[in-house]
Amino acid sequence: MTGRIETRLKDLGLVLPDAPAPAANYVPFVVAGDIVHVSGQVAMANGAFLTGKLGADMDVAAGAAAARACALSLLAQVRAASGGDLDRLKRVVKLTGFVNSTADFVDQPKVINGASDLLVEILGEAGRHARSAVSAASLPFGVAVEIEGVFQIA
Repeated sequence: MTGRIETRLKDLGLVLPDAPAPAANYVPFVVAGDIVHVSGQVAMANGAFLTGKLGADMDVAAGAAAARACALSLLAQVRAASGGDLDRLKRVVKLTGFVNSTADFVDQPKVINGASDLLVEILGEAGRHARSAVSAASLPFGVAVEIEGVFQIA
């Protein structure tokens, strides 16, 4: 049987990717009590990295779309951490978003809004969270966005 969150994803026409494997010597998530710390998820779509530098070769709308892709990967990791039952997710606690951008780019919050807005669209009030949005001179694989998250599960 499909749970309420999976049903909401389907209603929105969204499909979670498989939980991405780590790219180095770390784990994709750590569960400590009812808190799940999810390692940074890089922007990917259809198995390909979403690359670019905000303020140079990518606009805010494309960056926000990359952040949405990161949010879906974060949820995929939470589903894996919850034994496949995404309905164990109680709330999003905090996101930290990294934006690959030029030194003069100042719209990092608008880029990371792509992830924040999507989580609220999927989860309602449980998707509202604390957040940081910062610039990075570069990110792994040249991706435009990387986001890590903290979640509460039942």
